Amino acid sequence: MKTALLVVDMQNFFGPMVVDSLPNVVTLIKHFRSLDLPVIFTQHGHKKEELVADSKSQLVRKWGIDNSVHYGSKAWELLPEIDALFKQGRFPVIPKNTYDAFLGTDLEKILKEEGVERVVVCGVMTDCCCDTTGRGSFNRGWETWMVADACGTANETQHKRGLAVFEYAYGEVISTEETMARVKAAECRL
Repeated sequence: MKTALLVVDMQNFFGPMVVDSLPNVVTLIKHFRSLDLPVIFTQHGHKKEELVADSKSQLVRKWGIDNSVHYGSKAWELLPEIDALFKQGRFPVIPKNTYDAFLGTDLEKILKEEGVERVVVCGVMTDCCCDTTGRGSFNRGWETWMVADACGTANETQHKRGLAVFEYAYGEVISTEETMARVKAAECRL
């Protein structure tokens, strides 16, 4: 079963939320690359025309202009450890301006073109973009896993709650170690 790793919004803006999970995200990227499997990155941000008081963007209205990720800013940039790995890959970053990485992007097309059957989600925020994108993957027919120790959010309570809801209704919640073992075993069977 061909598996893709989806690295969600590992940007400077969210850096404090992924201090503990960042090493696991890096490990997963390197593991998937060693198996020649797709590694796809998303990058969240709002362009200038969205960053206005009467914005059409529900996220900008919810979080406010100052608490939104400004496209092109230092906060918008990928974390240095992630950016270095992204530049070694063959896929473009998927720009997005909503929680769902499928909405208004080429993500679904890329996964289909690659013949992907399973999507593994890691990144930030567990209970927002990772969860919503994971649900989007599930709803489009892909088996979907969320890597618990390779996701992060504002606090541990939200993290655990987000994982519990995802596991209940949408897909498996597993560790980095288990993800690597299961993906490698599946690739060896092909």
